Amino acid sequence: MSETDHDYSIDRREAIRRVTALLGGVALAGGSSLVAACERAQRGVGAAGARGAGAGTFSAQDVALLDEVAETILPETKTPGAKAAHVGAFMALMVTDTYEDREQQIFRAGMRQLEQASFMAAKPAQRLALLERLDREQKAYMDGKADDAPAHYFRLMKELTLLGYFTSEIGCTQAQRYRETPGRFDPCVPYTPGETAWAGHA
Repeated sequence: MSETDHDYSIDRREAIRRVTALLGGVALAGGSSLVAACERAQRGVGAAGARGAGAGTFSAQDVALLDEVAETILPETKTPGAKAAHVGAFMALMVTDTYEDREQQIFRAGMRQLEQASFMAAKPAQRLALLERLDREQKAYMDGKADDAPAHYFRLMKELTLLGYFTSEIGCTQAQRYRETPGRFDPCVPYTPGETAWAGHA
């Protein structure tokens, strides 16, 4: 099942918990407000349509930009990248459905900054260099910000990219190993270098 077909109100809390683990235990920038949003009634946002359509309150052009940002963070290698997993639409729906107004404004302002930097017209190496600079910028900002200060927009984009990809069908079954119904519990199994991690049980 792809992100565009998924009802995010069902297991968003579990998805957030998994990405927190992927980030090494660092809580998502949305913090408790994002977790609390899991329990609120869905705001009536329709599911994203076919590929090339908008998602949530984001236009098709917005989704295309988010797809390219996500693909730069998680490009295609021996496994499909973030764009193949429709992470752009996922990000748009998550921002629409779970972010508070202030976070939505920060996220959209960040998108405008990327547009002003001609991200879409840039070559892959230029895109990567830009996002690497933003990653250093967001880390310095997040390390020094007050607890009640808003998150850096690129922190939000990076977290949603990881969340969207590693909870997608592609992320679970190709970037990781997935078994829908696990067998017995083996607390300690041999590891062969190069093996992919097991996907969390859905």
